[in-house]
Amino acid sequence: MAMLKQDLILRNPLRILGNQENEPLKEGAFGAVLAKAGVGKTAFLVQLALDNLLKGRNVLHISLTQPVRKVCLWYEEVFHNIADEYRLTNTSELWETILPHRFIMTFRADDFSVAKLEERLNDLTEQGIFFPQLVIIDGLPFGEGVRDALAELKLVAREQGFPVWFAIKVPPDEDLSPDRLPETVGDVSDLFQFLIGLKPSKKEINIMVIRGDMDKDAPPMFLDPATLLIKNRE
Repeated sequence: MAMLKQDLILRNPLRILGNQENEPLKEGAFGAVLAKAGVGKTAFLVQLALDNLLKGRNVLHISLTQPVRKVCLWYEEVFHNIADEYRLTNTSELWETILPHRFIMTFRADDFSVAKLEERLNDLTEQGIFFPQLVIIDGLPFGEGVRDALAELKLVAREQGFPVWFAIKVPPDEDLSPDRLPETVGDVSDLFQFLIGLKPSKKEINIMVIRGDMDKDAPPMFLDPATLLIKNRE
């Protein structure tokens, strides 16, 4: 089982992100994947989460737009697509070994606050239920007042020792480019160490590293529209 996990980690195209230890974000740092509605933000972050789960890290997935069951289905679908892609067999045991490292939490977008999140985090850790090593937040509106919320969240992330990845929806008229900062995060871009854009083309969804370290010699990444799996372009 350990060899299978290591093989999947090494095959993951996301290994090109980050430093020599293949770690895109340090504790307390922020990263984000940006795209228009329905392009693949959640699928991208679920694959990022699965990579960490395979490494034995605890992932807290927070959704402000979908119920727990829908988030679970995302993980199951992506995991099975990966298994099919690499022709893996007997994956049920592997799935059972990584599942305890995942915790899903949901809020209503209009009822979410960092104070409420911190309260629920403290409940988990003080009772010894779950200690997150990576947090994913899917659906946080990036509008008025978001800078104060992000600054507050960064303090919590530093104190509790985890990085945070966000899924950020950009408006239909915004054109993402690897050469400039997205307007959606323009006022808060200084808070982010990693920014990744997803942009559909005719046959695939291009993955652009707008800000962040990566292996410059690695082939570009894309999302396969059929499976929403991250792949390297040959």
